Amino acid sequence: MLNFKWKKTSIIAGLALALTVAGCGTNDGEVQDDMSLSEQLDYTITGTEPGAGQTQKNFEVLESYENLAGWEQDLSSAGAMLSELSTAIENEEPIVFSAWSPHYMFAKWDIHYLEDPKGIHGDEERITTITRKGLQNDMPEAYTILDRIHLELEDVENALLEAQERDYEDVAANWIEANQDTVAEWTEGVNDVDGTSIEIALLPWDDAIFTANVAGQTLEQKGFDVTLTQVDPAIMFESIATGGADASLAVWMPVTHSELYKNYEGDFDDLGPNLIGARTGLAVPSYMGIDSLEDLEPKE
Repeated sequence: MLNFKWKKTSIIAGLALALTVAGCGTNDGEVQDDMSLSEQLDYTITGTEPGAGQTQKNFEVLESYENLAGWEQDLSSAGAMLSELSTAIENEEPIVFSAWSPHYMFAKWDIHYLEDPKGIHGDEERITTITRKGLQNDMPEAYTILDRIHLELEDVENALLEAQERDYEDVAANWIEANQDTVAEWTEGVNDVDGTSIEIALLPWDDAIFTANVAGQTLEQKGFDVTLTQVDPAIMFESIATGGADASLAVWMPVTHSELYKNYEGDFDDLGPNLIGARTGLAVPSYMGIDSLEDLEPKE
């Protein structure tokens, strides 16, 4: 069984990425039909915590797009926004929300990102694996496995949906059982070890927890004694750079963790992406029939 521990750090809610919600504003069906989509949305998106990185990006969007003049962002929490999203979809009501991938919302609902022609939210990101210097010499078996691990975005999001009802350790075990051919490719030619200890640093984000459990259980199959340690991003980089932890599979590049990456670059080995297609942005349910931020209208 994986060792799972917390370090006392100020946990940063990572992408803390805000979902946005807006009400329809009236129960009169005929009046509702006469309202524009933006009026039905009450010219509002709703974010999560004020300090979240994506919350700030949303404010930049509202300031940068002329057609969003007069729009506001309500602040909430990730849990509250998911509840509002669920209700809106159940009732087929319009809603604009901050989304991020990987997340189970994309496996659960028919939703899509709105095009962002100005690129405020940036391009797609890759989730990267890094290891401490010397791991390749000290634990070549672990290094080889970590270097080979690559997950598909859809698989991760389906797993995150499953994790709403089950423990991540069980979800990871189910994924490994269903993907034996893939895991066999990761471990092909790798010798067994006898209880060698390895520590994986991860962020308290759902996708990071799942991926770390998949990596940890794969390493355990080859005889490693694995510890998973949740930390905030700054501690994650510091622990790998100083050898306090051996590896992490939770580095978002080239945007989210770029500053920390630069600060410690040269003090760790970059094994490349373990997942591509990660991103953040504003999204809508597909039944709304819009594709771009520019499809919305300013408040008169």
